[in-house]
Amino acid sequence: MTAPGDFDLTTDELREVARYAVRHAEDVLPVYERAVPGDPRPRAAVDAAWMFVRGAARTRLQRVTSLDAHRAARSAPTEAARLAARTAGDAAAAAYLHPIAKATQVGHILRAAANAARVAELEAGGDENVGDSQVDRSRRLATPVLVDVLRRYPPLTGGGSRVARLMSTLDHDLRQGTAEPEAAS
Repeated sequence: MTAPGDFDLTTDELREVARYAVRHAEDVLPVYERAVPGDPRPRAAVDAAWMFVRGAARTRLQRVTSLDAHRAARSAPTEAARLAARTAGDAAAAAYLHPIAKATQVGHILRAAANAARVAELEAGGDENVGDSQVDRSRRLATPVLVDVLRRYPPLTGGGSRVARLMSTLDHDLRQGTAEPEAAS
């Protein structure tokens, strides 16, 4: 039973959301692996996300590896490594985006991109221009299917952290259609 404002998501749409998240997770996974060599949890989450994206059934594997990657984030030694592990966890969790018309769900679509942008900033000594450039790239990576899914949810409303601001900017810009998409890979 759906409540007013709720909707359906197809498996293909969920795969597109997961593809978007996992592309960002792959970009920043090396940051975590340099900081915590030998911890396989974030990479396992990325692998589980790719399995789903490439056609495997959505299973307990995505949930378990997502939770494990988020646990890894809690003990990471730096902010960049924490965000990189969270991004991996978010990629695996994207298979379970809820079709609930609440702005909180937007994080499941865009937080991986915002985290990756913040990781890039931190890796560049805190240069916010680098993060803004990464948000521009994330806009170009967003496919029409991803934007259609995003627009089913209410827009984000603020947030004080840098990640929240990056995510809000990306949310706003994608809803406004302010970027041409890149070719999918």
